[in-house]
Amino acid sequence: MKNFKRFLVIGLAIMLTVIASACSKKTESKKPYTPKSLNIQFVPSQAADKLEGRAKPLEDMLSKKLGMPVHVTMSTDYTTVVEAMKSKKIDAGFLPPDGYVLGHQQGAADVLLQAVRYGVKQPNGMPTNQLVKSYRAEILVKKGSKIKSWKDLKGKSISVQNPTSSAGYVFPVAELYEKGLNVPKECKLVTVTGHDQAVLNVLNGDTDAAFVFEDARNNVKADEPSIMKKVVPIYFTKPIPNDTISVRPDMSKKFRKKLANAFIEIGKSKKGKALLESIYGHEGYVTVKDSDFGIVRKYDKLVDKTQQ
Repeated sequence: MKNFKRFLVIGLAIMLTVIASACSKKTESKKPYTPKSLNIQFVPSQAADKLEGRAKPLEDMLSKKLGMPVHVTMSTDYTTVVEAMKSKKIDAGFLPPDGYVLGHQQGAADVLLQAVRYGVKQPNGMPTNQLVKSYRAEILVKKGSKIKSWKDLKGKSISVQNPTSSAGYVFPVAELYEKGLNVPKECKLVTVTGHDQAVLNVLNGDTDAAFVFEDARNNVKADEPSIMKKVVPIYFTKPIPNDTISVRPDMSKKFRKKLANAFIEIGKSKKGKALLESIYGHEGYVTVKDSDFGIVRKYDKLVDKTQQ
């Protein structure tokens, strides 16, 4: 009996140790993450070599606001950014709505802020003086092309971005699928990096059309002053929620607030606003909710149907 009691006491002790250890690990895993140095990544919306030198000033601005080292890097596509956030190599990413939805679905990203931009008015594609939280995608063709509407795109070559790009792929593909054209199966898609390259492909006759954000022609205007006359839009999509700044889900609420305030303050300063505009066309940032991206989830499902 004494031996039984002794074994019982030892067994209970071991059990309590295991439970305590498990609870400790569980508590530890749920501990909010506060970075000691911040790693941010984005995908350039124009030629990467034009933006590389602008990352350093952004690093410096954020570093002063946060009181820690900041590293800003570029990636080739949004899925890579999401994977980097998922593996906890990146703390925050500039993600388009589709990139964010993908990241959130995989447990890799929570939305922190949404960019605001100046609206665009047609037919000249010039910016308005009103800041908006959404934009449109447009389909461009060369002036004088036989392509007069989306119906004429069947069998034609189209410059597109990575399939996670809202304006450069998802929204045009989804809307045309609803209208009766399965773009991935009935057109010849040419994937390029940068909306400016897509515009130039149409100008140079490398592709018949391009899916870009409204009005991406402005990105090549400095080198091609007559671009507005030579390349013209034939279709505009419904409004797309603006890009996000998204963060790792385990990031502490306290640091999220600090980071959000830093970006908002930079966007309000003259120097910061000019820098953000030159990098991404962002004019500042506002708070946003996950539910604001419902249309993106709907369109993602439509894009999936084009592959069935």
